[in-house]
Amino acid sequence: MKILITYLKEIHYSEVAKIYQQGIDGGNSTFETKVPLFETWDKNHLNHSRLVAFEKDQLVGWAALSPVSERCVYEGVAEVSIYIENEFQQKGIGKLLLAELIIESEKNGIWSLQAGIFPENKPSIQLHLANGFSVLGERERIGKLNGIWKNTLLLYRRSKQTGI
Repeated sequence: MKILITYLKEIHYSEVAKIYQQGIDGGNSTFETKVPLFETWDKNHLNHSRLVAFEKDQLVGWAALSPVSERCVYEGVAEVSIYIENEFQQKGIGKLLLAELIIESEKNGIWSLQAGIFPENKPSIQLHLANGFSVLGERERIGKLNGIWKNTLLLYRRSKQTGI
């Protein structure tokens, strides 16, 4: 399987949204309960470090960064979103996407990446750990999903190249 990683553009969003919906439907990927319109998604993500993965002509995954704060002291800190099409999970695509996302983030001045991951999402935890993230701790009952309190693990990666 040959994977091509390129920049996510608005024309990709219908396929991105389908994969995002799979994550929502699975119940272990996000607190979101519906996929936002592109305009909302675009506003909530940094305009750099947006990637998509293709296997042949099929979009099979995406990754993007969100700012963690509007305060200038946190301008180099971003939160990772990464989603892989259900049929293509556990095939190394996430590892390729996350590795490229780290490179792109550092090119764009991001010195710290974080991820909030449900403890039940073991594949995502392992993916992040394999790419240099460490678990800082567990945020208990941080938010509700469909009326049920959920915990998240806070994972963190500090660049060894940017912001040193």
